[in-house]
Amino acid sequence: MKKLLTGNEAIARGAWEAGVRYASAYPGTPSTEILENIALYKEDIKAEWGTNEKVALEFVIGASFAGARAISAMKHVGVNVAADPLFTNAYTGVNGGLILVSADEPGQHSSQNEQDNRNYARFAKIPMFEPSDSQEAKDMIKTAFDVSEEYDTPVLFRVTTRLCHSKCIVECGDRKEVDIKEYVKNAEKTVTVPANARKLRVKVEERMNKLEEYSNNSPLNFMEINGTKIGVVASGCSYVFAKEVFGEDASYLKLGFTNPLPHKLLKEFASKVDKIYVIEENDPIIENEMKMLGIECHGKDVFPYMGEMTPDVLRKALYGKNLDSIDYDKSKVVPRPPSLCAGCPHRGFFYEIGKRKDAVISGDIGCYTLGFAPPYNAMDLAVCMGASLSMAHGLQQVFNMKEDNTKRAVGVLGDSTFFHSGINSLMGALYNRGNAINVILDNRITGMTGHQENPGSGYTLQGEETSMVDIETLVKSLGIKNVRVVDPNDLKAVKEVIDWAFSIDEPSVIITRYPCVLKKLSKEDKEEFCGAFTTKCKVDEAKCIGCKKCITVGCPAVSFNKESKKAVIDATTCVGCEVCAQVCPVKAIEKEAK
Repeated sequence: MKKLLTGNEAIARGAWEAGVRYASAYPGTPSTEILENIALYKEDIKAEWGTNEKVALEFVIGASFAGARAISAMKHVGVNVAADPLFTNAYTGVNGGLILVSADEPGQHSSQNEQDNRNYARFAKIPMFEPSDSQEAKDMIKTAFDVSEEYDTPVLFRVTTRLCHSKCIVECGDRKEVDIKEYVKNAEKTVTVPANARKLRVKVEERMNKLEEYSNNSPLNFMEINGTKIGVVASGCSYVFAKEVFGEDASYLKLGFTNPLPHKLLKEFASKVDKIYVIEENDPIIENEMKMLGIECHGKDVFPYMGEMTPDVLRKALYGKNLDSIDYDKSKVVPRPPSLCAGCPHRGFFYEIGKRKDAVISGDIGCYTLGFAPPYNAMDLAVCMGASLSMAHGLQQVFNMKEDNTKRAVGVLGDSTFFHSGINSLMGALYNRGNAINVILDNRITGMTGHQENPGSGYTLQGEETSMVDIETLVKSLGIKNVRVVDPNDLKAVKEVIDWAFSIDEPSVIITRYPCVLKKLSKEDKEEFCGAFTTKCKVDEAKCIGCKKCITVGCPAVSFNKESKKAVIDATTCVGCEVCAQVCPVKAIEKEAK
């Protein structure tokens, strides 16, 4: 049976065919769809969102110890969060096979950095697989589980954005039913007190020696000899890109199993060609190891250190020009920066907080990061998930050291990010007697990555009803006395609650609560937010004075007609949030009747 699958869909299919019983992840582009597709195999696989990547991997490690084949998936920066259990799991090994999928992002299409997670495999001393297309992604997952169990090790399965989201025809197979292995108590293997860990450390090195032998003989690493003039060494999507550029004019060493690297095979390939190009995205890992082996090669002296090694990039590096694209006059291209959606519940808060010149706003990772941009200019810092509240605390502590201080630090994050790691940040700030202002933008879902359920939504990944964590109750249970919940579309109420928080010299929490405009409303949402998104706004041209005040709210549904000198609301995108109507000085914007 053949199917057209993205890399993410193929990984999910491979996990099912490999007999996986349990899967957990935290959503993050470009990895999100892996678990969403695994979750479709409800009869065979239990799939669950973790509250963050560390928790997700720990769920999977527990499932592996219990004897089931298990898989976790996350974007590259998520592995930073999960690194603690990962490194120790490299010591303990597995019972049922265990795979961690790291979806890296050369080019930073939707990420705050471009780190190369191949380094994690080397650092943790675990085997790594790198597929080049969807077919390999599916097939290698099955092989990776076999390697995991044979060598008693977790496996890093490294993919990139280009593979995750591109499609190709995949030959699919049947599911291999793998029995759940018996759990046998073995503290020397699974309890990593120093006395045990020191013994396990030795086994890690022994395992890596065995894995290098596997790497040299693995069919996933192979040569294609077309001539002796030029040789190309590449893995992952870089191999596909190189083939498109060099074609049959070069010979290739295609690497699919890349940690440890196959030293014997690298030397053999080098002996067959005159000049070697190493094509890899981001860090020169393969290049440096080849040079350590005494193999002369070209890599980052020719190709860029950053970004994707797409065919146009390779051609420009090799030949000095881009043969794939047309030269455009960039001065004639109209920029279209991303913006908050029409009706986004975050708009009202950023519109009001942006007016406070005494605020230093510490942001976070999510849709709301766009609050930094015009017209709001309402975010000064953004580093990583959960850091907003922690950084706000640090900012405020230093501001407080100045006798003439007038600044207040405001930490802003979303509901899913609060559950991810913001809770810890808030507890730390409270414990240390901080007085920063903490804002939780509760849009009732994990918005940025495509509306995944979270502990505040009341539903699991596979659609089961579950307990709904109430953020207000949770925050108060930590001991914070000053907590207010506000409708972010009510600008008067938002301004009042911001002024209230600025007047308090104690920890405070503002919770803005309204569903994401793109969310499919649950029955609970419909009950609480009756009438949401059911009407639209319109402009009364007779009243409109063309002051453009409504434009300052930054809603893409609102524009200005230069000919009529009147505001215009696009009825196809407007959802009737009325934020624009509240700023109109002449009441020229009104809601249409239902």
